[in-house]
Amino acid sequence: MFQLEELIIHFLLNFVAREDLNAFLRNPQYTATLVGSLIAVSGALLGTFLLLRGMSLTSDAISHTVLLGIVVAFILMGSVFGKHPDLSSVWLIVGAAAAGVATVLLTELIYRSGLVKQDAALGLAFPLLFAIAVILVSRVVSDVHLDEDAVMVGEIGVAWANTNSHCLNDCETVTITPDDSRAELTRQCTNCRDLGISPRDDKAEFTEICTNCGHYSPAQAWQAGFTQREPILVFWPKSITVMAVLTLLTIVVVVLLYKELKLSTFDPTLAAALGFRPTLLHYGLMVMVSLVAVGAFDAVGSILVVAFFIIPPAAAYLLTDRLPRMLVYSSLIGAAGAYTGYDLARGNLLGVVHVSDILAALNNLFGLGLSEQWDSSISASMVLMTFLFFLAAWIFSPKYGLVSTMLRRSNQRRSFDDQVVLGHIHRHQGHAAESDELTASTLYRHFRWSPAKMERTLRQLRARNLVQIEADQVSLTDRGETHAHRFRQTQLTNESVGELST
Repeated sequence: MFQLEELIIHFLLNFVAREDLNAFLRNPQYTATLVGSLIAVSGALLGTFLLLRGMSLTSDAISHTVLLGIVVAFILMGSVFGKHPDLSSVWLIVGAAAAGVATVLLTELIYRSGLVKQDAALGLAFPLLFAIAVILVSRVVSDVHLDEDAVMVGEIGVAWANTNSHCLNDCETVTITPDDSRAELTRQCTNCRDLGISPRDDKAEFTEICTNCGHYSPAQAWQAGFTQREPILVFWPKSITVMAVLTLLTIVVVVLLYKELKLSTFDPTLAAALGFRPTLLHYGLMVMVSLVAVGAFDAVGSILVVAFFIIPPAAAYLLTDRLPRMLVYSSLIGAAGAYTGYDLARGNLLGVVHVSDILAALNNLFGLGLSEQWDSSISASMVLMTFLFFLAAWIFSPKYGLVSTMLRRSNQRRSFDDQVVLGHIHRHQGHAAESDELTASTLYRHFRWSPAKMERTLRQLRARNLVQIEADQVSLTDRGETHAHRFRQTQLTNESVGELST
């Protein structure tokens, strides 16, 4: 990753000055927004296929159980291989991917027993693996950065501070040994703790240690005063690199395997018949979900990352029926949620309303006694804004939204009412009972409607020039006759097709 960061930095320096690049990367808002957007885009692309496969909650399970893979790899690296592990290590990512696949395998193993349904199998598998992971975190890897809070909640607001330092000029490294004149030597009692004695005791044994020996990077050497010239550095947040690589990998996988993923999602039987190996694609998708989940650990944690897999695709699903558009819409919604979520965490809702003003208004109206000082998690605020975008899609979607559905049903009811009245008039017009059946003032009685409803329906039909009222008698216009006749022919055709199909 370090070499990749250097390549990116040298490329960017062709377009921006080092000072401007550092100012951007050291800005908490810019870094948090960029990392959050990368997480949202990669999660949305994979989450779209999970949603269409009916496996959205699998992302929840995997985002929890990858912790087991991380912890096991963490322990192995530290105790077995003697390496210093960190959350950006490739081996931790490999362990997380293996745990994600293990979750799916265990779920399918339980489900294929035939004793429980698939959702119950998932509910049995992931709490078991997650519980083991939490126990290992709390008992085995305590006093390190990998703790329950870090992996469950995360804090994207400090992503800017977890950086690699890349030196451009005056890159002098320093190594201090005990023989160096700059070494700071002191004595340490080697048996005081074992014997429970004071260092002043005659039995105390001492060894000489160097408190500042070691290898210093250019930045560390400058800060320690070992070099005279300040190095020219670029501080690159590690989370940007990890999530940029995972997002690029996700995009490449989706683009290259788009046809296979699409076919195996909508018709796995046909995909298998054509030799596309849907099972292999299924596990490949689970591996990608695991990789993105572990990459997001440092930023948003294992719980909140679930929202980026589910909410943007769910919102996009309400906006379009086409898979390519759904992939694009879900990515845009996720990125928008990350962008506006940072402002919400600071108390600014969409740049229009201050949350403190809303809280103050609620206190004034209802006397709730809420704290008017807004202090929120950035990751949680990003999820909240993403959900608000889903809520907007749910309400205002042109085809599936709550408003459009209500309007469509209202129009259907009105059309049905119109057609019933037109059919009644067409059936009785020109017959002996016409005067009684088609009297405008009493027509509502034949339908058991209220007078107001009938008046409204007749008014609409007259406005469309389908009926006319003369001397309190209702009759069809020529246009109304044509409309009623066409509707009758359509009904007869549909009934004939239904009889033939049965």
